[in-house]
Amino acid sequence: MIVTAGMDVGSSSVKTVVVADGAPIALRTDRIRRRDLRKVIDESYESALADAAVRRSDVAYLATTGEGDLVDFRRGHFYGMTAHARGAVFLMPETRAALDIGALHARAMKFDARSRVLGYRMTSQCASGSGQFLENVARYLGITLEDIGPLSCSAETPEMVSSICAVLAETDVINMVSRGITAADILKGIHLSMAGRYLKLLRAIGAESTVAITGGLSADTGLAQALRERIVAEKLNMQIVTDPRAIYAGALGAALWGAYRHEVLARRSVA
Repeated sequence: MIVTAGMDVGSSSVKTVVVADGAPIALRTDRIRRRDLRKVIDESYESALADAAVRRSDVAYLATTGEGDLVDFRRGHFYGMTAHARGAVFLMPETRAALDIGALHARAMKFDARSRVLGYRMTSQCASGSGQFLENVARYLGITLEDIGPLSCSAETPEMVSSICAVLAETDVINMVSRGITAADILKGIHLSMAGRYLKLLRAIGAESTVAITGGLSADTGLAQALRERIVAEKLNMQIVTDPRAIYAGALGAALWGAYRHEVLARRSVA
């Protein structure tokens, strides 16, 4: 049995995946929450190994992505797009493009069946289309992150957020609340605004057919629904898909690429 691991170090959380013979056997996410990042990294890795019932010495290759240079004990590192593309293809084999939506930014990428990235576009860091922006809005509205998707899906008259600046968009939300706009309609309006910007990224890279959502917002059902509604309205040749494990796509992709690199190195040593 060949065991590899992948760690995706982001701005708000650390995701760790352990893979055995090409299949994930442990998936873990740990929020940073102003804690020492290196300590979170160590704890996340040890906990994932415990969940997988393996020891450090059992891991043939540990690969990182994101801010993975902080993982002192890694063997290799892969760019975020490369890792997310590999994870997306593993989880959703039919996909040829993905939206990786994290805490601070979103990026659209196009790739082939071998996970080779063919093109990409990113949002600016200050755009109001990120996980951190939605988390701030949820905190102001007094709801949990888990409530965002279902509430958005129940909206009747969405109120659009006009600004692409997160600070100004949050001001828009405050004004909406003062006008008596419901949380559901506010969230649906935000999701539709985000979806519009994401579709521009996808069109810019020539994405079509099946598009996966990966990263922190992959579990946001309201965002997925808003994207599907926008696609229908704009008559685009796209289909949005996701997977319950898509939040781990980066870490999973790193672990899978790590397994491939380990195999290559093993062949070279024998030769």
